[in-house]
Amino acid sequence: MDPVILDVVGPIKLRWYGLGYLLAFVFGYYLLRWQARKNLWVLPESKVADFIAYAAFFGVFLGGRLGYILFYQIPKDNFKGWDALLADPAMVFRVWDGGMASHGGILGLMIFTLVYARKNKVSWTGVGDGLCVVAPVGLGLVRMANFINGELYGRVAHGVSWAVKFPASLHEDLKYDQASIHEAYYACRQVAPELGAGEVYYAAIVDRARDNPELRETLGGYLLARHPSQLYEALLEGLVLFAILIMTRVRFPQLPHGMLTGLFFLFYAVFRIVVEGYREPDSAMIGALTKGQFYSTFMIVAGIGFIGFALWRNKKVGAL
Repeated sequence: MDPVILDVVGPIKLRWYGLGYLLAFVFGYYLLRWQARKNLWVLPESKVADFIAYAAFFGVFLGGRLGYILFYQIPKDNFKGWDALLADPAMVFRVWDGGMASHGGILGLMIFTLVYARKNKVSWTGVGDGLCVVAPVGLGLVRMANFINGELYGRVAHGVSWAVKFPASLHEDLKYDQASIHEAYYACRQVAPELGAGEVYYAAIVDRARDNPELRETLGGYLLARHPSQLYEALLEGLVLFAILIMTRVRFPQLPHGMLTGLFFLFYAVFRIVVEGYREPDSAMIGALTKGQFYSTFMIVAGIGFIGFALWRNKKVGAL
């Protein structure tokens, strides 16, 4: 599948990944405005537009990008990446160079909402509750874009009828054996001579395979079928989590502030830990856990903390 929807002009391209984030902010705006109209959120409707714009940049973008660099890229470079970051801070804005981390985006939103709530003199957990209700929509859309891009693919699947072959896993499927990789490249050149000796590399083969069925079949012969873990995440972290939170919000409008935030953290972490069991680790393991599972354990603790604090504060207020 082509990650580019449309070539706009020159190097400017409309990509599924970017569209996923754009739609997430659009849906987020309308869902937050709906909550404000129904008096289900601590902010008035007039502040929704500014809030979602600031949250998108300072929370999701900066948090997600810095999270990727700090949690994944720098440790992968044996922490020498610190020097690269200090020498070239602009790498934070090169989202195409590695991507973004969902845990970083969530942490970024926590920090942003804390600052925003204090500045506007409203409940921090109240602001977070409204945002957590709409966040799964964005998570689901971006995971679908990950699937289209063929990135963050799953582990090798056995006996699964819906398994998918991802070109990005070619070198991994061939166990990084150079002889096997050259054999695959040579086989692809035999059915697509236009590749040329100077163009025999992964990106060119994948690009040509989109429009060449014979080349696509040849390339597929060297790939292993894997779990579409991105779709698993889109279903659980997106659709299911959104359904849980929106129904809770509507059925229990008087829940104490922080309860929905806690439920978001708790369910997201549990779903992420489960799906990580089907997702190919994209970084070094931390003991028996993937990095996604490791970071999710902190979210479980945070979720329990938010729920406990909400219940304690509600009981205290009721006693008064």
